[in-house]
Amino acid sequence: MDRKKITPVDIQTMKNEGKKITMLTAYDYPMALLEDRAGIDIILVGDSGGMTVLGYDNTLPVTMDEMIQLTKAVTRGAKYALIIGDMPFMSYNTSERDAIINAGRFMKEGKADAVKLEGGASVKEIVRAIVRAGIPVMGHIGLTPQTISMLGGFKVQGKDAQAAQKIIDDALSLEDAGAFAVLLEAIPAPIAKRITERLKIPTVGIGGGIHCDGQVLVVHDMLGLFDRFTPKFAKRYVNLSELMLKAFEAYREDVLKGAFPTDQHSFHIDEKELSKMKG
Repeated sequence: MDRKKITPVDIQTMKNEGKKITMLTAYDYPMALLEDRAGIDIILVGDSGGMTVLGYDNTLPVTMDEMIQLTKAVTRGAKYALIIGDMPFMSYNTSERDAIINAGRFMKEGKADAVKLEGGASVKEIVRAIVRAGIPVMGHIGLTPQTISMLGGFKVQGKDAQAAQKIIDDALSLEDAGAFAVLLEAIPAPIAKRITERLKIPTVGIGGGIHCDGQVLVVHDMLGLFDRFTPKFAKRYVNLSELMLKAFEAYREDVLKGAFPTDQHSFHIDEKELSKMKG
């Protein structure tokens, strides 16, 4: 199909026209290549890769250098999707200057199209500074994994009126600061619906219900490649880990019983040349 590179302007147009936005995470070249071929609109190089790819217990240990390497791999694979680099813990919280420098690294070194960071009103001025520097920003509110200890664990946010109002206010703050979109994670669907209706910019939900302008999933959750836990909001479309395990076991069995490699997988030399050898 005839495609062009997607920009934040295109994402805004999709909301204006009522067209749903599709978004997935990716952390390497082959995954990004396939998602791009499938027509996914936005690819997020999430700090979730710290858990799904790098094996950390949570997202906090992920460094800027690690995120840049993951982003470089993704941008080599995806040519059409809008690619967003996820700013890791403490890469933007310390000062506006640090935030701009690190967001700039995603653009200059990682070749990303935009960045994402967690927080609402508390990071409003940081978002404003990054946008002023010419870097598009996606906000992220609700369940924010980088501050999971403050939130009391992985649980739904905004379940009472006061908490819900704070999330709505956070969303409005991000829009005011110049964010081009907001990710809504693990919040009640009616609250996500209200935010989506209030905001002029698009909302992308992950556990935010059907009324968001778009949806995102962690690719390892949807493919069945991460077995530590599966969030309620994740839909598993295939269990690749089961298929991969069977393939690994079959390979091991073939090697042990001498069924691999066969002549089909081997290289040969002319018998006359072989006879010329002294050894």
